[in-house]
Amino acid sequence: MLNVDYISLSIQIANFLLLIFLLNIIVYRPIRNILGKRKEEMSSAEDLTQTLTQKTAQGSLALEAHITDTRKQGYKERDALKSEGNQEEERLLKDTYSLVQDKIDKARKELEEAKLRARDSLQAEVKGFSVNLVEKILGRGI
Repeated sequence: MLNVDYISLSIQIANFLLLIFLLNIIVYRPIRNILGKRKEEMSSAEDLTQTLTQKTAQGSLALEAHITDTRKQGYKERDALKSEGNQEEERLLKDTYSLVQDKIDKARKELEEAKLRARDSLQAEVKGFSVNLVEKILGRGI
């Protein structure tokens, strides 16, 4: 049969409770505090990471939008410059065509005048030649 010594049992229970109380104060609380601080730091780091990730995503979107806008503006400017160049080319071609046409008209006028002078000169010479020829054929003056 088993005899229970209540005094020894009471001392053992008191010893056990004292040990748990001391371990709680000396070991468990500091460990829980350290774990709590670590958990807070991890939570803070995760929040910071999420915030920075969101800012990075927003910055990336803003950069993409800026790049897109800049490209659109560049395309517009290129098209405007191309259109301006085409207009300038057309103006230069018209001016050149007009200048060439004026020179051609002037050259035609000069050729026509030269042709008329040559005709008048040849007619005068033909008259002279024909009078000389008639005088030689007839043997007398006209």
